[in-house]
Amino acid sequence: MEKSEAKRLLGRAQDAFDAGEWQECAELYEQVLAHYPDESRSEVWWYDAALAYKFLRDWPKAYELGREAAARSPRGESDPAFWNLGIAATILREWEVARDAWRGFGFAVPEGEGEITDFGGMACVRLDTDGEREVVWAQRLCPTRARVVNVPVTPGRRFGEIVVHDGEPKGERVVEGEAYYVFDELMLFEGSRLPTLTVTVNAERVGDLEELISRFAGRDFGAEPASGVRALCACCSEGSHEQTRSLHAGAQQLALAAPEAEARQLLDDWAGAVTTGRSWSGLQPVD
Repeated sequence: MEKSEAKRLLGRAQDAFDAGEWQECAELYEQVLAHYPDESRSEVWWYDAALAYKFLRDWPKAYELGREAAARSPRGESDPAFWNLGIAATILREWEVARDAWRGFGFAVPEGEGEITDFGGMACVRLDTDGEREVVWAQRLCPTRARVVNVPVTPGRRFGEIVVHDGEPKGERVVEGEAYYVFDELMLFEGSRLPTLTVTVNAERVGDLEELISRFAGRDFGAEPASGVRALCACCSEGSHEQTRSLHAGAQQLALAAPEAEARQLLDDWAGAVTTGRSWSGLQPVD
């Protein structure tokens, strides 16, 4: 391929990138890279081609081209080539490459083999299922994976599932003055078998409800007030929002994540722990 032809294809590839024509963009870059893999600007072409395949959710190709992009990028400088490679390698469960990619990005990844599960910290993830979008809290397992610790209201989504999220923050949630980034979900990585239930509880004190929630948490189940859900438009969802507790004394509905028989037993144990002031009714599955 003559350099003049390569220049023409690169121009078309950039136009396709700007237009969001990801398949055409990636294929044009690959045509050029097959002949010019190590030109002075080739790391950018490898990166853009890999990024286009990421947008297409073609993870094998994002991984293949992402390795080439990362190999030509500076280590330890938060270069996004390593981040995108880390995502693709994680989704494909190429754990050794994922660990190296996170180190290349600049994370202090613990020594070891296999998947990373001790990254630590909390974040928010915007779940996206067939157009249904919901921001949930999640425990971070690695730079791109997190376990959902809310009881989602979106049909089919569950407490305890593990999701892969993107690396660019799209909003934040503020709790007691501390801000937590919101990341967009890329895919469901591992499902959860815990069903979602609802129940009406009545308690004289907020502390009684906190005790009930703790009983569920102690079994690795979920329990939270259903009134904590707020509907936001897409634009507002990507902004900054203060989050406050919505527990109150009296009757209210809780969302639960637990097998129904075990939820019933926990509710009975909680209500029976005192002589008066606690009750529950209307336990039913949501999905």
